[in-house]
Amino acid sequence: MTGLVYLIGAGPGDSKLITVKGKECIERADVIVYDYLADAHLLEWARPDAELIYAGKQCKDHTMHQWEINELLVKKGKEGKIVARLKGGDPLVFGRGGEEAMALREAGVPFEFVPGVTSPIAAPAYAGIPVTQRAMATSFAVVTGHEDPTKAVSGIHWEGLATAVDTLCFVMGVGNLPTIAEKLMAHGRPANTPVALVRWGTKPIQEVLVSTLEHVVEDVEKAQLKAPAIIVVGDVVNLREQLQWFDNKPLFGKTIVVTRARSQASKFRDMLMNQGANVIQAAAIKTEPVELFDEDKRLLHGVDRYSCVVFTSAEGVRYFFDALYGEGKDARSLGYAKVCAIGSATAKALTNYGITPDIIPVDYKAESVVDALKQHVKPRHTVLLIQPKKAREVIPRELRHLDIDVDILRLYETQQDTSQQEALVDALQHGHVDYITFTSSSTVTNTLELLGEDALSLLEHTKIACIGPITAATAMSAGLKVDIISPVYTTEGLVDTIVKDCAN
Repeated sequence: MTGLVYLIGAGPGDSKLITVKGKECIERADVIVYDYLADAHLLEWARPDAELIYAGKQCKDHTMHQWEINELLVKKGKEGKIVARLKGGDPLVFGRGGEEAMALREAGVPFEFVPGVTSPIAAPAYAGIPVTQRAMATSFAVVTGHEDPTKAVSGIHWEGLATAVDTLCFVMGVGNLPTIAEKLMAHGRPANTPVALVRWGTKPIQEVLVSTLEHVVEDVEKAQLKAPAIIVVGDVVNLREQLQWFDNKPLFGKTIVVTRARSQASKFRDMLMNQGANVIQAAAIKTEPVELFDEDKRLLHGVDRYSCVVFTSAEGVRYFFDALYGEGKDARSLGYAKVCAIGSATAKALTNYGITPDIIPVDYKAESVVDALKQHVKPRHTVLLIQPKKAREVIPRELRHLDIDVDILRLYETQQDTSQQEALVDALQHGHVDYITFTSSSTVTNTLELLGEDALSLLEHTKIACIGPITAATAMSAGLKVDIISPVYTTEGLVDTIVKDCAN
């Protein structure tokens, strides 16, 4: 049985620049073979059972040689596997996709090209540099900068390129920059021609250096700018002053650690990245369903007898409906019970199941929930509270003081997530982390446990940002100096607060 190999352009760095078809191929694949330049976020779309194989190649550092990659793709294809071969940029723009396709064709393995957004266009665009511009640049060329300068005869037509093409984009050319500048000037390109280098284009760690042909080598050495970078030569470089947009974002240049559970972190991460932040996902917690006993099932089957059902988190909503469906029930089982949601995120989670909450407290503290419920639930009424295995007792205690019957359905528990421990420690030890965010008390305690006895010293030069006073109090009681407390107890509120802090 023969499989199928997709040769996919993974885009220039920003994972959201992958094509819809590229994403669909990743989701479908049995095997994913990915490159050094393919964004790691793309792997989040892989099936849980997909085999992930790193085949990255950097200058003088090859995890796998090209012939080995060719053999791997043929082998997996002949095993009947659906293979997603992720290549940075476009597979046919200096991506060696043609070579891999030829190897597959010779072996009789079906393949498809899935074009991608190519970095010679995308990286300049993210730097505010269009490769063509009316009345300024009507042509552009993409040129390899990786040619061996000791070759007797160059494969690059320097004489034609230097003067016949308006905009030149060199890929893999940082190491050969002196030769590139020398050849262009020697063949008629003016020494004062604008040049830009865009390093890690389209990513939040993007760097841009603007110079001229005669000074660019000196300026790059002075800035110690390293590969990977796109080199752009031409008058269009001057447009950056007017069209710069990506590195103007309020959080650009800031590195922010997100510690909330991966299942909840994507929206928060995206909001930070949309503001320009470099986000490190270092989940300190994860949630798991707990075993349902007969009493739990009895509460589920009798959910319609309650005056009000209270959801304290979006995760609680998900686990509640998973359990309800598992018992052969659906949202109709709630009957005429009023529904209370602590916070906008919890309310939104309920709307996914066709339910609009009747009660949303003014703020999202447990104490405020009790005040809001008092307007709708009277003495001798019954309330069902959906909570994790470990939770504060404020709501049930205060409601019982009001002579309201409370049953608690504990459907999930929060556990420590150690999968990103190494990445978190490494970022704090060797990188510069501007902010670490905590969205609950459990993210605080578990992060500190992951960091061990050096936790306070590792976080000494990082700003601590918390959602609400309860999370902040947990952090302060552990000896942390809390710099930011979001007055709105949502991830949106925390992002806004961080943006304001950066502006000060």
